[in-house]
Amino acid sequence: MSARTRRFPWWLLGIAFVVVPLVEIWTIIQVGQVVGPWWTILLLLASGVVGSWLVRREGGRAWRALQQALREGRMPHREIADGVLILIGGTLMITPGFLSDVLGVLMILPVTRPVGRALLAGFISRRLTAAYTTAPRRPEGDVVQGEVIDPGRAEDS
Repeated sequence: MSARTRRFPWWLLGIAFVVVPLVEIWTIIQVGQVVGPWWTILLLLASGVVGSWLVRREGGRAWRALQQALREGRMPHREIADGVLILIGGTLMITPGFLSDVLGVLMILPVTRPVGRALLAGFISRRLTAAYTTAPRRPEGDVVQGEVIDPGRAEDS
C-alpha cells in the first residue's frame, strides 16, 4: 500500500466534530429566532420521534426484503445498502439538529434512497478498486499443473 492510500484524512474529523456542530447550532439559533425557542425545541423533539418511527417502518421493510432475497437465493446487495442507509439516516435523525434531520430523511425515504444507494455503491467501488490496485499480485509466468500427494496416503497405496 502506498503512503497516500494509508493516510487518514484528519481534516474530515475536523469537519465532522467541529464544523458540522457549529453549523447545526447556528441553524437551531436561526430557527429559534424565527419561530421562537419553544417551537424550536418542539420541532427538534418531533424530528427525533418522526425519525424513530421512520427507521422502524423502513428498517422493517428493508429486513423483510433482505429475508426475501435470501430465500430466493440471490445476492441481497440492494437490500444491504438500504439497511446501511436507513441505519445512518436514523442516527442522523435522532441527533439534534435540522440539517442532520434533512440528510437523515433523505437517506431513509424510499423515494430518495436510490440516490444514496448510488453514492454508497460508488464509494465502495472506489475503495475496492484502490484496495485491488495496491494488493500484491501473483507473479506472472508459466503455470505448472500438478497434484498434491499426501505422504501418509502414498504409503497406504
